[in-house]
Amino acid sequence: MIKHKLFLIISLFFLSLISTAQDQQPVQFSFDKQNNGNGEFVLIIKAMPARGVRLFSIQKIPGDLAVNTSFIFDSTSKKYVKDSVAETGIPQTAPEPALNNTVIRFYTDAVQWQQKIKLAAGDSIRIKGSINYYYKKGESIDSGEEKLSMQFQFKREEPKEMVANSSGSLQAKSMWALLLAGIFAGLIGFLTPCVYALVPITISFFTKRSKTKAQGKKNALLYAISIILIYTLVGALVATVLPKNALNNLSTNWIFNVFLFLLFIIFGASFLGAFEINLPASWSNTIDSKAGVGSYSGIFFMALTLVIVSFSCTGNFVASLLGLSTAAGKIAPVIGMFGFGFGLALPFAVFAFFPSLLSSLGKSGGWQNALKVVLGFLELALALKFLSNADLDKGWRILDREVFIVLWIVIFVLLGMYLLGKIRFKNDSESPRNDFGLPFVSVSRLFLAILSLSFAVYLVPGLWGAPLKAVSAFVPPMGTQDFNVIGNRNNAELSISPENKVSLANPPRKYVADLKKYEPGAAINNGLVIYYDYDEALAASKALNKPLMIDFTGIQCVNCREFESKIWIDPEVGRLMKNDFVVASLFSDYNAELPDEEKRFSPLLNAKIETIGDKYEDLQQQLIKASGQPNYVFVNGEGKLLIEGGYGYDATKGANEFIAHLAKVKELYNKSLLNP
Repeated sequence: MIKHKLFLIISLFFLSLISTAQDQQPVQFSFDKQNNGNGEFVLIIKAMPARGVRLFSIQKIPGDLAVNTSFIFDSTSKKYVKDSVAETGIPQTAPEPALNNTVIRFYTDAVQWQQKIKLAAGDSIRIKGSINYYYKKGESIDSGEEKLSMQFQFKREEPKEMVANSSGSLQAKSMWALLLAGIFAGLIGFLTPCVYALVPITISFFTKRSKTKAQGKKNALLYAISIILIYTLVGALVATVLPKNALNNLSTNWIFNVFLFLLFIIFGASFLGAFEINLPASWSNTIDSKAGVGSYSGIFFMALTLVIVSFSCTGNFVASLLGLSTAAGKIAPVIGMFGFGFGLALPFAVFAFFPSLLSSLGKSGGWQNALKVVLGFLELALALKFLSNADLDKGWRILDREVFIVLWIVIFVLLGMYLLGKIRFKNDSESPRNDFGLPFVSVSRLFLAILSLSFAVYLVPGLWGAPLKAVSAFVPPMGTQDFNVIGNRNNAELSISPENKVSLANPPRKYVADLKKYEPGAAINNGLVIYYDYDEALAASKALNKPLMIDFTGIQCVNCREFESKIWIDPEVGRLMKNDFVVASLFSDYNAELPDEEKRFSPLLNAKIETIGDKYEDLQQQLIKASGQPNYVFVNGEGKLLIEGGYGYDATKGANEFIAHLAKVKELYNKSLLNP
């Protein structure tokens, strides 16, 4: 019964994702641009009517019937718009009874419009306007409006070949990093209980049911390939069907994080010996009835069963990996999921080719049980991270920074004591004895105990506000800590500084009550003023005559905390950000609901914008066509980009590279003041 309920929950979860993707508007719009050179651009607008919808063309209807699609540009954009819009598609015509049988030209399939844009050298303009369209669904004719906004810039830069090579190199580097991250996540996923427990059954199925050893190895290889194929297909589905912010919404959803917290607590307790997690007895019977080694379809079914049954353990890895991959391009989810499937499937293939390793790995007691206990402690520590995510999202304040650190200190002290033999659990075997019959601790366990206890001691200063750079990506933000000696001292010193007074001339007001507690520790300790609303920050940038640094971040963003703890904490970075920039932290997972008048459908996200976080996800797409966090984007007081693209997280780059980037932005900003 439990197995059927779990399968039902997983099925409903996937169905909810699919239904979200299919919740479409009558007409879906997408926007692109083409650079023809010499300042001539083409704004490309694509429209796809939903099933059963007739989208009327731009052809004007004779008489007073204004039911054609039209384009309206604002006064600033009009002087850059050249010629009339061109329409391409496969039109249909038919008399319309509701319009006195007037013959109407319409589309039931994709249609594209192209509008020429002409800029002078040095121009940088955001073309804004709206598409007013009419459509027929059923027997009624309705109208709709879609906003359009796209940045165009004509500047003299390096030859296109150089730009392309640089971009391609960076993208290739990103893809390799994502592939390796996927493989590593897959290998970790293999060690989780719901996957690890399947290894003996699966390998013995191939080795004992196959007629020959060669056939068994071949079938095991097909099984591994099927696992890779299934996860790759998941990545392809995400890249082509799901809205771009669906995975981010899932990984930051408080219910999903509480579910993962409880799951990790259960697995942790199981590893410590509280109880055993066994697969239902009917599982092997199901495999026998629906799968077989005689056909590839049977082997594929076995692989699909593994993916579904293990989702409760691997789902957090999959969601996190797909969430990170959205910033690297359309193909990135496919690359990430291929890597994850490869990492998960590789051990199955290895054990099938070398079954003797399985018998060694499967021995009970001894080092294997010690490994399970160590993993149990680590699962308890990781469980707190998921509870922290839910706590931050809902603002419960039950797991503030100091409480989280205290619990981690206790967990890693207990782990150190276990490794030293001071704590024993139910399934532990007798300790080895020396030549004198006395129990002893092996050198490897001693080293691990030193590592665990040292880590616990390292965490202690965090109780008084130390940044804890090594784990800042995992612990809650500094703003949730009630007792911060370092921050209080620095704020007292900086509160009367001239720079601080200038920054506070236009103080942040919107969302401060909700979001200030998520400020980076470096910002708190350095007295940096941070805005949480884009329009408010833009106004401050204009009033203070400083460039705006937009920090696209997330409450639960691990890489954001990593970047802040390693880069923001640098004294020179802090000085530049405080004195020379207006800083806005825009949280993509801030789920406060937008006013009704601000809700709209985003063609860039292929989803409806309903929360403040959705709004900033869409803004990031508008500015740099990226979804990942952290991303640092620089604009002037008018919202125009000062430098193309964003500055994202890169583990190979340090504070010096970011300082150089800030200096370049400042130089470009000063030039823009001289040549407005």
